[in-house]
Amino acid sequence: MLDFITINEHSSIRIDEGKIIYSDPYNISGAPHDADIILITHSHFDHYSPDDIRKVMKSGTVIVCPASMNEPDELGLTVKQVSAGGKSEVLGVIFEAVPAYNTGKPFHPQASGWLGYIIDSPEHGRIYIAGDTDITPDNKQIKCDIALVPAGGTYTADASQAAELINTIRPKYAVPIHYGTVAGSPADGEKFRKAVDSGIEVVIKL
Repeated sequence: MLDFITINEHSSIRIDEGKIIYSDPYNISGAPHDADIILITHSHFDHYSPDDIRKVMKSGTVIVCPASMNEPDELGLTVKQVSAGGKSEVLGVIFEAVPAYNTGKPFHPQASGWLGYIIDSPEHGRIYIAGDTDITPDNKQIKCDIALVPAGGTYTADASQAAELINTIRPKYAVPIHYGTVAGSPADGEKFRKAVDSGIEVVIKL
């Protein structure tokens, strides 16, 4: 199920959309050097990891990151800085940047301008990568077919809150991420599955 999406660990996502898209590569094993596009949601060490980016990048890789981040300039790649709102295109891939922030925690302030992304896939529909976020007025308005949402708590929504978001936006498929290592426990995936409404397919990849 959703074989074109791989969750490496935590929030480290690889999507094969013809172009190879990584989001927040982290603890990458090996050095595949296969990334066409790398999406960075924010600057925390488990989301922006230069060592892991070097393992996946190749000649021509483009990094997409929040406008508030300057760090990727150190890598010598083309960097496209974006803010929430509107659509962009990189290497033929169309995507939207959307807000990602905490509402009751200090770790991801809305003022930082950190992001999630929605990839427009001709084959698979709208793929929402939520970034580090709680349930917010912004992400409750998301329209998508596949949603990858944090479920580990502490720094983001926990499993029940993530399920509440999914039950609100009602994608066809929901994938919990951001649990089991840096935050949360390995059991959070099943907690999430049990709290998601029937009719929404939960795919556990961690």
